[in-house]
Amino acid sequence: MARANPDAKKVRIGSLELGPGSPPLLIAGPCVLEDLEISLEIGRFMAAAARKHGFAYMFKASYDKANRTSVTSYRGPGISRGLEILAQVKEVVGCPVISDIHEPFHAEKAAQILDCIQIPAFLCRQTDLLVAAGETGKAVNIKKGQFMAPWDMVHAIKKVESTGNQNLLLTERGVSFGYNNLVVDMRAIPIMAGFGYPVIFDATHSVQLPGGGNGCSSGQREFVPHLARAAMAAGADGIFMEVYPDPEKARCDGANSLPLDEIHGLLSQLTAIFKVI
Repeated sequence: MARANPDAKKVRIGSLELGPGSPPLLIAGPCVLEDLEISLEIGRFMAAAARKHGFAYMFKASYDKANRTSVTSYRGPGISRGLEILAQVKEVVGCPVISDIHEPFHAEKAAQILDCIQIPAFLCRQTDLLVAAGETGKAVNIKKGQFMAPWDMVHAIKKVESTGNQNLLLTERGVSFGYNNLVVDMRAIPIMAGFGYPVIFDATHSVQLPGGGNGCSSGQREFVPHLARAAMAAGADGIFMEVYPDPEKARCDGANSLPLDEIHGLLSQLTAIFKVI
């Protein structure tokens, strides 16, 4: 387990420090940026909930969701406007911000605002992308691909480390299990923790049904609390969740996002498990 690993590294994310002896990290926000108003509403709510339940908090949203199922699906406001919104969330809410990059040339511009650069699961083997993210010197969150064994993530780690950057997080988000389905092997958490970096569990993408809707992905958000509790018990250093006031109205990944009115109950349970472990 990451929290029991005496060789685990300390990772800096803006003003936050994650590692042995640190509080758990909550990475949460809407799947895709929509507008500043809803971003601030979600960011303020989640930051307050995180403080109440003893979590460190980082706001997450994509400025461009480049891997949507359909060419007509909403992708986000794009890098320029997206980074403007994230900068305002960072200033107003007072928390670090994270978003994903899909092209190496995005890294330098994104690093001017982001505290942590996220590598999407589909792209976790893309050498140029990993190296570009590492060269920014910012923290890098590598999401394990749906096609990857946990022990193979060491190669993604080495690509970032080759830049001299050891400010890394690893995120488990399930593995493909037949068509339009994912399954989570909780062994992945202690296995990846053995590499010495904090491990985060993506509780909402893990219940996604990729491509399982009509031209979009579907999901089973009712299983998010079960998997989140199991991951915390397995030693995760933090939880990643996509959240929305009314997920049915979200423009992306609403089917696997949690409504805000369920957050306090779940975080209370996760804090209790974290303290026991």
